[in-house]
Amino acid sequence: MGPMTESLPFADRTDAGERLAALLDDREVSADLVLAIPRGGLPVGRAVADALSVPLDVTVARKVGAPGNPELAVGAVGADGSLWRNDDLIARLGVSEGYVDSQAAREAEAAREKRDRYRGGRDPLNLVGKAVLIVDDGIATGATTVACVRQARAAGADRVIVAVPVAPPEALADLETEADGVIALSTPANFGAVGRFYRSFEQVPDEVAMTYLVG
Repeated sequence: MGPMTESLPFADRTDAGERLAALLDDREVSADLVLAIPRGGLPVGRAVADALSVPLDVTVARKVGAPGNPELAVGAVGADGSLWRNDDLIARLGVSEGYVDSQAAREAEAAREKRDRYRGGRDPLNLVGKAVLIVDDGIATGATTVACVRQARAAGADRVIVAVPVAPPEALADLETEADGVIALSTPANFGAVGRFYRSFEQVPDEVAMTYLVG
């Protein structure tokens, strides 16, 4: 194993998933199932689920964008309506409650449609009393990941751990207040974007992403 395989960048999402699974094994982290955040989280989640010999499902949340700036998250909402609000930003921007509520309802509906499309008619995994691992290909802000954690808790999960290949320290700090554990292979302070930490980071088409759920 040369130095490149021991450090960043990851070759691709499957490589990242395999290395994340090895870290989970080293730390003796176990789970009953893996929930991947599509689309990029599915190849990572598949590798982790296979290594742990547990089933894989999807968890979907969407950003609630600021007025006139959809990339800036004033919140995030899960497919079940579980909402995380960035109250500081909402107050600073003077965003109305009506705007947050209406946007959250619209994004929750979009998240439900996406979740159902990925499942293709399969029943969701039962989370009641389970130890759940939420996996993505990386975290930039953590907004949608927080909504996914809340969604898993609302579905009855007993323990929720977030595991990702790469994330900035401040995003992990926020997640640690929500999840029972947060694990990352790399936490670079000079972050930028998730794709910087992969040699191959092509978009994963829906039809390809769905194939990772069948395994």
